[in-house]
Amino acid sequence: MQLRSDSFNDRDFIPTRYAFGKTSAEGKIDLADNKSPHLAWSDLPAGTKSIAILCIDSDAPTKPDDVNQEGRVVPSDLPRTDFSHWALVDLAPDAVIAEGAFSDGVTAKGKQGPDGPGGTRCGINDYTGWFAGDPDMAGDYFGYDGPCPPSNDSIVHHYRFSAYALDVGRLDVDGSFTAADVLAAIDGRVLAEASLVAKYAINPNAQEL
Repeated sequence: MQLRSDSFNDRDFIPTRYAFGKTSAEGKIDLADNKSPHLAWSDLPAGTKSIAILCIDSDAPTKPDDVNQEGRVVPSDLPRTDFSHWALVDLAPDAVIAEGAFSDGVTAKGKQGPDGPGGTRCGINDYTGWFAGDPDMAGDYFGYDGPCPPSNDSIVHHYRFSAYALDVGRLDVDGSFTAADVLAAIDGRVLAEASLVAKYAINPNAQEL
């Protein structure tokens, strides 16, 4: 199985138009175009009935103490965890994800779901929890919402886009499902998988570990 994108190359920096946030003139964060990227796959194994997509940032800080705080830096040695940016299921094996098909701009309080284009279903991403205490932004964030690492993070973040060829046409998840729910549901159902990794940073001085 092969996965490719016309939006970015594997292991390169993803363009800002696919990000949720970007560097502001003051060195903080402005909202970006937040377009979902193009994705396409090929060389699927026999018996593939659907495709699932996940996008996970593996470099999210485990503690929020320093995040986006003026005069402070998120240290490189801080333990990191996963932050889900996209959980998408029930894609037809012959489908192609066009740029902007699952997000075109930041939607305060989140996009609607779980029903998506072409019979797909979108899970909620981790902005749902991140914005939970913000009255202007709180809501269920279904579908794709792109990178927005801390403006003061000392490291470059890595975003893994993974495609899974499954032996079921409709994955056994429902409602406001998460990336973790998808990973649990695809256990024993994966015929093949492929991934691309994109890098992104808002801090111009961020270093790659």
